[in-house]
Amino acid sequence: MDESSFWNLPTSHLLGSVPAVVNEESEASYGRRGGGGRGYQTLGPPTEGFEQQPQNNWKGVFSISSYTQYFDVDTDVVVNRLISSFYPAGGDFFNKIGANPDLYGLIWITTTLVFMLAAFGNCATYLIQKRTDRTTTWSFDVGYVNAAACGIYGYSLVVPVAFYFLLRYLGSNASLIRFWCMWGYSLSIFIPTAFLLLIPVEILRWIIILVAGTASSCFVTLNLTSYIGGSNDLRMMMIAAFLLQMALAIFIKVWSRDVFDEVQQRATNCVSLEWVNRIDLVLLAYNF
Repeated sequence: MDESSFWNLPTSHLLGSVPAVVNEESEASYGRRGGGGRGYQTLGPPTEGFEQQPQNNWKGVFSISSYTQYFDVDTDVVVNRLISSFYPAGGDFFNKIGANPDLYGLIWITTTLVFMLAAFGNCATYLIQKRTDRTTTWSFDVGYVNAAACGIYGYSLVVPVAFYFLLRYLGSNASLIRFWCMWGYSLSIFIPTAFLLLIPVEILRWIIILVAGTASSCFVTLNLTSYIGGSNDLRMMMIAAFLLQMALAIFIKVWSRDVFDEVQQRATNCVSLEWVNRIDLVLLAYNF
């Protein structure tokens, strides 16, 4: 037998033989680690599941970084949502915000409304005092800010939280951030309304606030209906949402009326005191 043919005999069928696949495994493992390239290989980024860990505990509620994503909105998006709040008939506000609700509208709108109501009250006080007595010194009344802040901030924060927990209790899928977003934009109509409440005609002011309150209430009610459905248990909640929004409108009207009444009362007291002083001077001069 030829010696070369002896060395070429197959040996894989013999007992104890091992197939020579070491090179293939090493190449495959090298390809998996390095991606087929040469030289030093950089470590890849961690997997998506490890990188984005959901915050299911209460610690995320008190973390500022948890809310930064809700302020990452463009100006045109905010303007579009503001315009949508003035047309409540559509009821598609939740479809427009999609998966990107924001809290910018809630903070900006409520803060603007608070300072507008407080500023109008102080301006009215200043103008009437200067008209009645130019010698009196005027100081900023912080009480107007406290009253407006308690009413507006308290409503815009507490009412959505109450509806959220109630809907979760009833088994409905609700989102607190979406509720805050929707209720915040629902107050935008009261900003131009605050200017119109300066009109010194009582019946006209009531008409203005009732129209604004009805528009805002319809915006909240229709969007809640389209978001959670219209079962019998939830219809009572829709009615409650409508009435609460109207109650806020009446609160703004009554608060502004109390401000004007207080200002007029101060002006009347100043005028009365001025006339009393004049009469006293006349009597003193006559007795003299």
